[in-house]
Amino acid sequence: MKKQLLGFTAAALLFPFFSAQADSAHKAFLSAEKIAKNGSYQEFKEAAIQLDHPLKPYVEKMYWQRNPSIERQSEIENYLSIYEHTPLEWPVRKAWLQHLQKHNRKAAYIQNYRTTRNNELTCTYLKYQLDLGAPKKAIFNQVTDLWVVGKSQPKECDSLFSLWRKQGYMSEKLVWQRITLSAQGGTRSLLPYLKTLLPRKEQYLADLYSKVRSDPSSAAGLYRYKHKSVKEGEIAHYGIKRLIWRDKALALKAWEKLDAMFDYTDEQKADVYYTFALALASSGHEEARFWLSKVPKERQDRKLMQWQLGNMLKTQDWSGIVAFFTGKENLSLGQQYWLAYSLEQRGDKERANTIWQGVAQERDYYGFLAAARLGLPVQLNNQPLLVSDKLMLNVANAPGFKRAKALYELKRFTSARREWNYLTNTSSEEEKLAASKLAAELDWYDSTIYTLAQIKAWDYVELRFPFAFQDLFERYSKRNHIDVTWSIAISRRESSFAPDARSHANARGLMQLLPSTAKYVNKSRVSGSRLNQPKTNIRLGTEYLEYLKKKNKGNEVLATASYNAGYHRIKRWLPKEAMPAELWVELIPYRETRDYVKNVFAYRQVYHTRLGREGNILAPILEMKMGG
Repeated sequence: MKKQLLGFTAAALLFPFFSAQADSAHKAFLSAEKIAKNGSYQEFKEAAIQLDHPLKPYVEKMYWQRNPSIERQSEIENYLSIYEHTPLEWPVRKAWLQHLQKHNRKAAYIQNYRTTRNNELTCTYLKYQLDLGAPKKAIFNQVTDLWVVGKSQPKECDSLFSLWRKQGYMSEKLVWQRITLSAQGGTRSLLPYLKTLLPRKEQYLADLYSKVRSDPSSAAGLYRYKHKSVKEGEIAHYGIKRLIWRDKALALKAWEKLDAMFDYTDEQKADVYYTFALALASSGHEEARFWLSKVPKERQDRKLMQWQLGNMLKTQDWSGIVAFFTGKENLSLGQQYWLAYSLEQRGDKERANTIWQGVAQERDYYGFLAAARLGLPVQLNNQPLLVSDKLMLNVANAPGFKRAKALYELKRFTSARREWNYLTNTSSEEEKLAASKLAAELDWYDSTIYTLAQIKAWDYVELRFPFAFQDLFERYSKRNHIDVTWSIAISRRESSFAPDARSHANARGLMQLLPSTAKYVNKSRVSGSRLNQPKTNIRLGTEYLEYLKKKNKGNEVLATASYNAGYHRIKRWLPKEAMPAELWVELIPYRETRDYVKNVFAYRQVYHTRLGREGNILAPILEMKMGG
């Protein structure tokens, strides 16, 4: 199939009308949706018949979700059949199932049920199957899976669980499994009930698990293990892995005795060794290397080795880094970079440069640092995305894509992303690439970025690093005396250019500003809706970057870290004695902030190069000192 860069825009593919006609069509949809929400069945049908719009199924969804009716069973089931697996399905299906349950239509409920994480619906489904004569063993095996979880299940499951228990399916083994799940990360308040299901002589175990969960130091109390049983050993094993993060000295001392007390398997011991090595290395403990040596080779993953690297970097143990990482396979770029750095510190510049030359070929923070060290040009390794016209047209005309486009235009971003996710999750890799190209042409920046990441299509740099809202970033960056590559890189890292992005901490918009931060910068309250407006968000975000740059005496590395972790926290992280900036970045205590700084500077370099600028924006870091 011939491939070429498209000579048309995605917008021309999707609707046979442009702005005025599109506005008129959207108004017709909104009117029909309002009728579906509040009108009669006849009014709804008339509105739906007259509507010619990609979101017509949303009008139908609105009506059937609010007005399930046995009388309209065939229409509802036809709708569910047509839109099965799409984002339109479950709001209607859930309402329909609840309606069937209310009217005790067991056979219809079973026929319309589909696998779901909603356990209320699932328990009703299994109960109805039993009522209508389904084989008990097959049903009760499914009930077992519902019961053995670390949390309480809805009350709709109670009668089913009662039948399951009366039939003899609940065993001591299953009770113990559920106790373990509840204690180890599940709902601890479930343990008093589960305790009553144990034999009287073992009920103390539930109390012990609860105690160790709330206070890991309890695991070190050897007197608690009255019988030295396998179950007591499991509780101690769980507790000691929690204790190492809270009281390292006590955990190290207690493990020596617990290891002798219980007959742990090699796998259980490896779990302890791994957890101890990780906890000790991440805190720079002197015994970290010893415990790392005890971890089986197959368990020594990148996370563990990264913390060990950090531990040795803290003490500037260049010989130790060389000894530990030389000859190891599949080293990350960071580990390769610091191995080369350590070799240079030991005087082996030739080997160091050889490693750095390889790292410098990569589009990465470490690749750009290595290129700066060697005076080499940065490598973006960009590939143009070439997609056939035919495939573009096929994807553009897919109903899911048309629905997503209309929802984006109506600023119903959550629903639009659900449609987008459905479209891409049910597409081939080539179709995902075509969808990404279309999304880029329509300025759905975050959808493009996430979809390319989903298929690990890293080298389409122009699509992954778009000049989103470029005029606004340039205007307000210039006004606030900061480099535009910095502000746009922050936004790329924070939100992938989703204007409506909102974090768990309630940070909002392109540059993920907290309302409190926005209020401080703006000298007055800024509403959430205004923070979602690109102009307001970029104006305040660039002002805040300028403020942080001034607070950090012009140091953009510290200002970037402050943007993520807060200025006062960064001040506490500065060392008393000056150290190289690249080493300081590697030793930032919070992984999130550490990775954040690296990503922002890597993204800055990408945008710097994409703007046609010469030079390596990370080069000044090599001459920079922190602290002192």
